[in-house]
Amino acid sequence: MDRIVLSTVVYRSPEEVFPYLESFSRYPRYSEHLESVDQRGDGGAGTEYDLRLSWRKFGYTAHSEVTEIDEPETLSWRLTEDVDARGEWRVEPAPEAAPEGEETASRVYFEAIYDPHSADGDAISLPTFISLDWLVSKIQPRLLGEAKEVVARLVADIEGERREVDLAVHESPQ
Repeated sequence: MDRIVLSTVVYRSPEEVFPYLESFSRYPRYSEHLESVDQRGDGGAGTEYDLRLSWRKFGYTAHSEVTEIDEPETLSWRLTEDVDARGEWRVEPAPEAAPEGEETASRVYFEAIYDPHSADGDAISLPTFISLDWLVSKIQPRLLGEAKEVVARLVADIEGERREVDLAVHESPQ
């Protein structure tokens, strides 16, 4: 299993940050490869989401489910089809990280644990002569960069303006 863990500081309280994390409908704003999100459920644990992704000529719908919510601290999720993957958003108070002029701060963590070799080759329509192994080898190195960009755009959405975001990479695939 591979794992990505990133964190950054957001100049808001956990209670102000958490609604952005649990609003999956906002996620296309954060990722250039996420086209749309369809929701089945009330947004709580057990809610399922279909996340329509595209990259170059490849399209894929990730089927996910929120497995646990402990507001305003944790939102856990898992993919329900095609790839063995799970993760969570975590928010911790970090008032000491607030710079002068900001009332408070929180540290936001994004964690994804996945097995890139568990992907179901039948789930993705691949052109002739393109193998799933080739596709995984091209996408995997880009995952960390994509995760970083998602977190930076999330911070801009929460705070209302874009700023230089210091992302700590706690763990990433080799």
